[in-house]
Amino acid sequence: MSSSSAAASSSKPDKPPAPEPTPSADDIEKLLSREASAFQREMEVERILKAFKLNPYDILDLDETATPEDIKKKYRQLSLFIHPDKTPHERAPEAFDILKKAESELSDKDKREGIDATMTQARSLVLKSLGLPTSTSPDDIRVRSVVDPPFKERLRIQSKELLIDDEVRRRKAIKLNLANEGLEARKKEEEVASKKRKAEDDKQWEENREQRVGSWRNFATNSKKKKKTKTQILG
Repeated sequence: MSSSSAAASSSKPDKPPAPEPTPSADDIEKLLSREASAFQREMEVERILKAFKLNPYDILDLDETATPEDIKKKYRQLSLFIHPDKTPHERAPEAFDILKKAESELSDKDKREGIDATMTQARSLVLKSLGLPTSTSPDDIRVRSVVDPPFKERLRIQSKELLIDDEVRRRKAIKLNLANEGLEARKKEEEVASKKRKAEDDKQWEENREQRVGSWRNFATNSKKKKKTKTQILG
């Protein structure tokens, strides 16, 4: 190759990089969908964390008319949606545990009946405050026309107050039971200690029997000698 050819070759400009392919509408839609989904997962975690913990319906975002099948279905949807493996939210594990506890409470027949009884009481109180019969249906126009705040918000506030009262009473009962159990335990300990002391006293009494008998015999003998001596002196 001649020197002029080499020079021409070395001065040849570099080939510009190929332009990146323009993302298609489908690619953009998928990216936006992933970002929206991640945002929605974090928002759902926040909602569960802020929900009233004593109301499992509030946590699962259901009303008390939900069937057992509705509860299981909603739990499966939410548990998959906010699973710690699927959302980077640092408190996702906590929200997941709260969700599981709420589902467990509503799946327990006795616990759900207790919660439902409180919700029924709350509804009755709200209806009475509005001057409506306690048998008024949720679909009644008079209920749906309530505003500032709406009936559902009034019911949420009233049920929250009752659930808090129930929890306070429950904790007081537990505290009282623990106190009673502690008192009973102390009584039993005192009884055991008393029996132990009595057994030790009885054992010691038996062990000292011979010493006591010997002392009594010596006392009796000495008394007789003194009496005899005294009689001789008088004679």
